[in-house]
Amino acid sequence: MNQKAIQTIVQEVVQQLSNTTSKRQAVPMAVSARHCHLSQQDVQALFGEDYGLTKKADLSQPGQFAANETITIVGPRGSIENVRILGPARNMSQVEVSKTDSFKLGLKPPLRESGDIKNSAPITLVGPKGSLYKKEGLIIAKAHIHMTPEDAKLYGVENGEYVRITSQNERPITLEHVLIRVSPTYKLEMHIDTDEANAGLISTGETGTLSRYEESV
Repeated sequence: MNQKAIQTIVQEVVQQLSNTTSKRQAVPMAVSARHCHLSQQDVQALFGEDYGLTKKADLSQPGQFAANETITIVGPRGSIENVRILGPARNMSQVEVSKTDSFKLGLKPPLRESGDIKNSAPITLVGPKGSLYKKEGLIIAKAHIHMTPEDAKLYGVENGEYVRITSQNERPITLEHVLIRVSPTYKLEMHIDTDEANAGLISTGETGTLSRYEESV
């Protein structure tokens, strides 16, 4: 085999490895505005007996949808109307807001993983048929990445691990301590809130580059 043929093969291999690395590192990003998840019991308390959520549009995560229904959330300083409910109903109610939203409400929600609402901030929910005071349930959601087990293997990460993501846009910023969440029911996507998106001029559909902390040592 002559030198030119060998050089061509080497270039092809390098290109293939480069493409694989790029695919492994790039993570699609989505901006998650304020929203709430409700238990079926709370849906009925707010919208009426035997009421069920109705679908407005499917979300990127399989089986999840934005409901037609919205509620008002109320704090000691103010309220926010038209907060979208995401379905289907869950076993507990949770409201996710940004830090900016919390100033308007006059509350101090903790930064938490979705589902971890113990000793979180209180919030009042108002619907067309009633209102509820929840002693806990208001959080600021940690930035996180949904992945399938196959995705996790490709990226070399594990469920519960924290990574950093650098956005790939006109104002690159690096988000630290981004949580990896792995489930066969997930679709690969990073979720950030509106404050994080505004800081980096990030729009849904853009991508970020993933790096592990041990790779930086």
